[in-house]
Amino acid sequence: MDLPVMPPILPMLAKPASLEKVLSMAPNVQLEPKWDGFRCIVFKDGDEVELASRNTKPLTRYFPEVVEALREVLPEKIVLDGEIFVAVGDRLEFEVLQQRIHPAESRINLLAEETPAAYAAFDLLALGDRSFLDEPLSERRAALEDVFAGLDELDHRKRSVHLCTTTTDPEVAQDWFTRFEGAGLDGVMAKPLDAPYVPDKRTMLKIKHSRTADVVVAGYREHKTSTPENPLLGSLLLGLYAPGEDGRPELQHIGVSASFTAARRAELWQELQELVVPIEEHPWGRWSEWLTANPDRVPGTQSRWSQGKDLSFTPLRPERVVEVGYDHMEGRRFRHTAQFKRWRPDREPESCGYDQLEEPVAYELAEVLGVPR
Repeated sequence: MDLPVMPPILPMLAKPASLEKVLSMAPNVQLEPKWDGFRCIVFKDGDEVELASRNTKPLTRYFPEVVEALREVLPEKIVLDGEIFVAVGDRLEFEVLQQRIHPAESRINLLAEETPAAYAAFDLLALGDRSFLDEPLSERRAALEDVFAGLDELDHRKRSVHLCTTTTDPEVAQDWFTRFEGAGLDGVMAKPLDAPYVPDKRTMLKIKHSRTADVVVAGYREHKTSTPENPLLGSLLLGLYAPGEDGRPELQHIGVSASFTAARRAELWQELQELVVPIEEHPWGRWSEWLTANPDRVPGTQSRWSQGKDLSFTPLRPERVVEVGYDHMEGRRFRHTAQFKRWRPDREPESCGYDQLEEPVAYELAEVLGVPR
């Protein structure tokens, strides 16, 4: 390759901010949906296309259909920043996207046919022999829009290569923050229009959803530094009740909470010892017999992401309720690690169900991408 911006290059990053702060900065910032996929920088020089992850690792072999689409529609020499995603129906599906990181080429090719990935570009790093790294975002965006204006006639590829929608209107961005979540996006990004592209620096702002839920503590895993002389809790295993196959309430695994100080890890380990029970007496006892991962990613099971890791857990009587903070759901689980807020001794475990969780407004992904149905 011979490009004005060559790999490896680390992408520009973002730091958390409140929605109020970001909206108050308009119209001096570009506002856009926050994607829930794999950050990806595209390098194209003629027929040669390389995809690089956020930490510069190669993604090219995992997304042959994206490589082919980019090779067909993009200009001869270009470097883009954007996101690879998989859409199933009208929403993004991150778990389906994760399945693409697989060692078997035959598996990758099968998934490329069954659940093809797509690419959404939101920044331009180079075009032709010109680097755009030092240009303000306003100029980079204008040049990027010119590139995509030339792709309009390629309707057969519009579903594979997209230009991320943007606005400078705070009311539009606030509406996106509420409604785009139904399409699987997880917030809003804000980028100063006069700022250059600065690799590996947190010059952007991200606004993510923040919610709380009361959940049941069903077990724990010990911290990697835990010893018999100094036992430390690593993470709490959380559950919510939902009707089982027989219609009776059944405790479902919903995620983990794991961010504690060393002192708090020691306190929690001691505090929970009175609740420890044999696995045979626990609602999740039947899972101990399973050897492979399952759709609910129950604790103690293995997958290709966890080979070699100790995923055993200490079962607890499901008597404690804790309030946790979370951003959004992925299926029936928390998408990310939940934040411990406080114990809820006033709540009965059986009262903690999925009905307390917010349901995002349904919103078609095609509208987010500006693609006709």
